[in-house]
Amino acid sequence: MDESKNAKVVAKDDGKVSKAFAWFHATSVNGGAMAIAATIASYFTLYAQETVGITAAQLAVILLICNIWDAINDPLMGVLCESTNPKWGKYRTWFIFTPIVLMVDMWFLFSNPSFLAASPMGKCIWTCAWYMVYGMVVTAYTMPQMAILPAMTLNDDVRNDVLTKGAGVCALMFTIASTFSSQLVEFFGSYRTLMVVYSIFAVISFWGLYKTSEEKYVMKGESGGLKQLVYVFRHKEVWPVILVWVCASVSYGFMFTSSVYYAQYIWVPLRMAASGGSADPAVLIPGTISTYMGFISVGALISMMVLMPVFIKLFRTGWKTMLWSQILTVALYLILFFTGRMNFMYCCIMSFIATVVGAMVNAVVNIIVNDTIDFIMLKEGKQLNAVVSAVKGFAQKCGTTMVSSGLLFILALAKFDAQLGPFGQPASAVEATNVVRFLVPAIVSGIIILVMVFYPIRKYFPEIAAMKEKMAAEKAAGEEITVDPEA
Repeated sequence: MDESKNAKVVAKDDGKVSKAFAWFHATSVNGGAMAIAATIASYFTLYAQETVGITAAQLAVILLICNIWDAINDPLMGVLCESTNPKWGKYRTWFIFTPIVLMVDMWFLFSNPSFLAASPMGKCIWTCAWYMVYGMVVTAYTMPQMAILPAMTLNDDVRNDVLTKGAGVCALMFTIASTFSSQLVEFFGSYRTLMVVYSIFAVISFWGLYKTSEEKYVMKGESGGLKQLVYVFRHKEVWPVILVWVCASVSYGFMFTSSVYYAQYIWVPLRMAASGGSADPAVLIPGTISTYMGFISVGALISMMVLMPVFIKLFRTGWKTMLWSQILTVALYLILFFTGRMNFMYCCIMSFIATVVGAMVNAVVNIIVNDTIDFIMLKEGKQLNAVVSAVKGFAQKCGTTMVSSGLLFILALAKFDAQLGPFGQPASAVEATNVVRFLVPAIVSGIIILVMVFYPIRKYFPEIAAMKEKMAAEKAAGEEITVDPEA
């Protein structure tokens, strides 16, 4: 069976899911919960310093502690999810209570208790504890949400369609929350109230996902505890895929994190020079940043909502979509690396096009997750949906850490100093800013291309298709689903 036929395997079960399931799957993690994530990513550090009164140094330690634990608990959550069998469902049960915990946590995280006013250490402990809970609850609903889809349908086209809808909702909610949070906080009166409102939408979506989902393809049997991680990591085919998950996070992270630096430390001085020094910095700086970031944000939105569905329909498989989107991304980044400083509007338009092509990388990896889940089931005869999803989450967080530390490390080597402002940076810092904006993401995307050219799992697609046919037949016959592990 060739790859094109593999993509069309339907067996006795056509794999269709209800519109309600597709909607709730798309709006659970990517709806109200994503609005919370976007608000925290964009504004929490300012809130903690300006409202709670935590210093930048204290906050840095808090975030370091929480991020380390957040990365560690991903695999643990995956193991826990696979090792338990609640009566409401292995994965579905988590959709019932985790959004409630999220709502409670948002209430406390964005509270500033008066009894801590005279205790700097108390403020730090309070913030650290509730931020750590936030990271844990995100893991607790993200892993099962990713795991429920392959347990709901075996049809790759249906899976891809559901994931594409989720990517579109994610991009829309992230754009709204990160762009209009100030106005929304003013409307609702406080961050705490706004976050609770977002949490209410999350509760509705997750409960809807619980109601409309069904664990049709769930295998019974002993899960093996922490040994489940061994079942995943012992296959050499999985390691390149994990590298892609890390690189996708790095590529996406550098795209957004470096854009602010690029606008402020490259284009602000260039536009000032073009004006002959007559431009007002108070107008020039925010105007340049907001214009450039506007092109990037809209580009990411179009990437997820428009171009990704087109690519998925055109290429049918996740690995081909990843391959060709990254080839185009590398080409555009290299063009911008050498020509991006010629003209501001040219740079904005070309950066917009590059973002439209490149931003989908962080969503297409979820299709690769489903491929890996199927591969592990084929090889081990075990269902490890949540464990594989958790490994992907761990890889993604490793990539995020590499973005924050790697960007600053490169700029520090180039003698970048934020205290000098946009007009006082040495030439080495300016060149380094261009490097982190375009060259580093191009190199990372090149690594993704290399892995996708030799994508190790695709040679197992025929066997995976046959396995799915057998599973669908067993389900249709009312038999217990089993998979004989491939030697």
